[in-house]
Amino acid sequence: MFTEKTIHFLVENRIMNSRRWFAEHHDDYSKYVVEPLAQLVCDLAPTALAMDELVVTEPKTGKTISRINRDTRFTKDKLFYREEMWISFRRPKHQYPQYPEIYFSLGPNGFSYGCGYYLMKKEALENFRRLIQLRDPLFLAALEAYESQNIFTIGGDAYKRTRYPDQPENIRTWLDRKSVFFSHDSKDAELLFSDRLSGVVAENLKLLKPVYDFFILAEQPLQADLSE
Repeated sequence: MFTEKTIHFLVENRIMNSRRWFAEHHDDYSKYVVEPLAQLVCDLAPTALAMDELVVTEPKTGKTISRINRDTRFTKDKLFYREEMWISFRRPKHQYPQYPEIYFSLGPNGFSYGCGYYLMKKEALENFRRLIQLRDPLFLAALEAYESQNIFTIGGDAYKRTRYPDQPENIRTWLDRKSVFFSHDSKDAELLFSDRLSGVVAENLKLLKPVYDFFILAEQPLQADLSE
């Protein structure tokens, strides 16, 4: 499982910012970072598949495990490596671009997990908002699931001024998002470095099943019209 050496490696690798240093310490990277992430993928795979049977669960870098190398071609920040790593369960990218994902990430500032979008397509966002206004049953189920728990919080960039002043405040929280995710953030090092981690994360992720189902619905062409 993860240990303090996992975080120490990520921090030191980022500070050194050296491809030579990384190559010399690649065994540590594999042992303290990649192997625990791969084990977590295996542990959480049944939960992820229960939420969506089409998600990829192969415990490999580039499949479910993030790459530690950064793409610096278009950024001012030329650091070679990330200090935060993550796993992500999502449908195959070539078939389902910009689909929601189920994720876990960790770094020097703690760890987080949940589900949602890194970037939401315009069409999906429009469907998402229209289905909310229609009070689609899957949205109502997602809303109830979210409001009946206190583990995850809604996130994502939001408009500074609401575009839906006539909607109830709890509904506006969803409607005014430019992209949406639900996340639990933690600095609980004792849990992170224990063998209880995967069990706790799996049980909590199950709470988001109705939310994830609603995300998938928003990805489908919307047939209903608000005027009907």
